[in-house]
Amino acid sequence: MHYLVIERFIHGPAPIYQRLAERGRMMPEGLAYVSSWITDDLTTCYQVMETDDPTLFKDWIANWDDLAEFDIKPVLTSAEVRARFP
Repeated sequence: MHYLVIERFIHGPAPIYQRLAERGRMMPEGLAYVSSWITDDLTTCYQVMETDDPTLFKDWIANWDDLAEFDIKPVLTSAEVRARFP
């Protein structure tokens, strides 16, 4: 299943990227990063992640929640939605 992760930077992007450079994504096994986009005002990151176990987000967020606030939404691809409407 894919998830849209909306990550709002508490202190801007610099601390996020510093930790990322030092420690990597720190994602538990079974949680996969797909892609991301950042707003041009550098306040919010939109990430697509994939997992069969959404409880893994708890461990991942624990590594970052001092630097960002998170909202996680399960999402479907357009193809998956089209398949529901033959």
